[in-house]
Amino acid sequence: MSDTPSLRQAALDYHEHPKPGKLEIKATKPMANGRDLARAYSPGVAEACLEIKANAADAERYTARGNLVAVVSNGTAVLGLGNIGALASKPVMEGKAVLFKKFAGIDCFDIEVDQPDPEKLADIVCALEPTFGAINLEDIKAPDCFTVEKLCRERMNIPVFHDDQHGTAIVVGAAARNALHVAGKKFEDIKVVSTGGGAAGIACLSMLVKLGVKRENIWLCDIHGLVYEGRAEDMNPHKDQFAQKSDLRTLDDVIGDADLFLGLSGPDVLKPEMVEKMTKSPIIFALANPTPEILPQAAREVAPDAIIATGRSDFPNQVNNVLCFPFIFRGALDVGATEINDEMQIACVEGIAEMARATTSAEAAAAYKGEQLTFGPDYLIPKPFDPRLVGVVSSAVAKAAMESGVAKRPIADMEAYKERLNQTVFKSALLMRPVFEAASVASRRIVFAEGEDERVLRAAQAILEETTETPILIGRPEVIETRCERLGLTVRPGQDFQIVNPHDDPRYYDYWNSYHEIMQRRGVTPDLAKAIMRTNNSAIAAIMVHRGEAESMICGTFGEYRWHLNYVQQVLADGDLRPHGALSLMILEDGPLFITDTHVRQLPTPEELAESTLGAARHVRRFGIEPKIAFCSQSQFGNQAEGSGKRLRAAMEILDAEPRDFTYEGEMNLDLALDPELRSRIFPNSRLEGPANVLVFAHADAASGVRNILKMKADGLEVGPILMGMGNKAHIVTPSITARGLLNMAAIAGTPVAHYG
Repeated sequence: MSDTPSLRQAALDYHEHPKPGKLEIKATKPMANGRDLARAYSPGVAEACLEIKANAADAERYTARGNLVAVVSNGTAVLGLGNIGALASKPVMEGKAVLFKKFAGIDCFDIEVDQPDPEKLADIVCALEPTFGAINLEDIKAPDCFTVEKLCRERMNIPVFHDDQHGTAIVVGAAARNALHVAGKKFEDIKVVSTGGGAAGIACLSMLVKLGVKRENIWLCDIHGLVYEGRAEDMNPHKDQFAQKSDLRTLDDVIGDADLFLGLSGPDVLKPEMVEKMTKSPIIFALANPTPEILPQAAREVAPDAIIATGRSDFPNQVNNVLCFPFIFRGALDVGATEINDEMQIACVEGIAEMARATTSAEAAAAYKGEQLTFGPDYLIPKPFDPRLVGVVSSAVAKAAMESGVAKRPIADMEAYKERLNQTVFKSALLMRPVFEAASVASRRIVFAEGEDERVLRAAQAILEETTETPILIGRPEVIETRCERLGLTVRPGQDFQIVNPHDDPRYYDYWNSYHEIMQRRGVTPDLAKAIMRTNNSAIAAIMVHRGEAESMICGTFGEYRWHLNYVQQVLADGDLRPHGALSLMILEDGPLFITDTHVRQLPTPEELAESTLGAARHVRRFGIEPKIAFCSQSQFGNQAEGSGKRLRAAMEILDAEPRDFTYEGEMNLDLALDPELRSRIFPNSRLEGPANVLVFAHADAASGVRNILKMKADGLEVGPILMGMGNKAHIVTPSITARGLLNMAAIAGTPVAHYG
């Protein structure tokens, strides 16, 4: 549950507005006229029905079934909330459905069933088989969940997967695999002590057995103590399989010489004195949420060499099911698997574990700039938003399904399949997640010039909640205080963030002197410097960055772009630091598209175009994307001697003079940049493969026009503009930016720029 009333209300608003819930159905075919209707419904739909009647496998060809998963729950064991019932569980199941779509492109219906009887629930689930390609059972209490899954797996010819059991077990298995690698131990040699005899706990122990742990070396404890042979209290067949023949009775009795503690129970179950009894380099998986069985710092006080994982995102090694379930279903669906078997689950374990051990890819390193992604005690499993997950894990699962004989539609070219998966990663706003991950460890101070603006205030609250950055707001304290109260924000000036008051700040003398020192030989008198430091917030923000009181500034929520740019250039441009382009990232339905230069240079020279292109390549890589750059013009590969084509060709020559580690091509029409088939017909020897993801224009009017059309007519979400050339010291947004857009810009400003090209 939310910690504060404002967070509670924010969560409720999120679920209610702009429309209730978190998902909707969207047509994938045109429905614009009578001809479309005749094909989509009567009479044309009958043809698809007859084909499926003749051959059931054709349902995957003519319907969405092959990419459709049901998340099914009766609400009897909702994480953190308990038995809240089917209806109350719906927000959780909708959230799970959204994660399927966002992480793996899988369509999903959430189905909440008001049926506590496990056998009757299984009957209902089995009857859904014609609709779905797979079933994800969720939040069903133990031991009922075992019964439901067993019956469904026996009777259904599609994958059935209880994520609370197997998803947790898979991620625990991957973390254990790598923890043992770090500790120099083997599964078959270790002693495991576990707390928690529920579905997840039993599944994790079963997974450890599959990975090599000897059953006799597993000591399971629950709320009643050790699970031992002959115990009658609160026992079931699933606990029985781990019952020990022993006179010991408590966790404290059995923890001695344990190599691995696995906690899926409750807070503070594992005491520091118990950790002292464990072996050298003890592995502690304290997975209770929100308070683990032992906090990492408490464990390390007695065992500094402990290898620790938790279920929380604010500690290293978060065991998070999102590392597993979207990707195991993606692989299973893509090969038409009839089940998710042990081989597929172990392939998922190995895929996740190998990703963490492997050398970090260039894309992942750029995406998680500022964070240490080196395999070791604090990096046992990948980050949940690592863009490599879908390619690595889903392809490993698909391959295991094929090799184990449960794939109805084997994939002939696994490398091509893996590449296709990788190309789907950056299709939505999740594109920003790696930037937020990197910003979470940067702890940079960011000054907002228009600190009284409602969007800035909302962004400041979000920054404090979602990042480690420190916002600084320029504005009148009484105005900011009043607006925070009116907006229902919990942040308060002077407590949660610093304020610079242009009308009355003790640093005023230092600020106008600094500005005058910079500008005294450019016609600025002391009186003018004083006036500017009282009235121009962008100039104040720039001076703060210049003086080292902030690492970056964001301005431009009102006013003309070049007006703000003037003060950024005056104060912060120095040596190699100079604005050379504005890069807008447009997040579109079919992927990201970067556009430059939208604001800085109206009619750039060839040298400026080349410089802007190099800057664009560097910034694009911050998002984990390999730049494919197209120079766009009315001219088409030299068919016009003058105009923009001439300048773009000259820019190409400048870039060609030195080796570059990114692909660029031009000059060409916009349709050729985005349509590789058309481009191959017009210019078959192009060095650009696939659609371009960066468009460079020779005139700001063209770049800005395309940007605005994509925003207004293609539902493009803009991130930016990103001011290139200023070393992330300044960014100038536009008046149309939202509070979320400012948060995105803060994340960008909060991370260093990777230097490529």
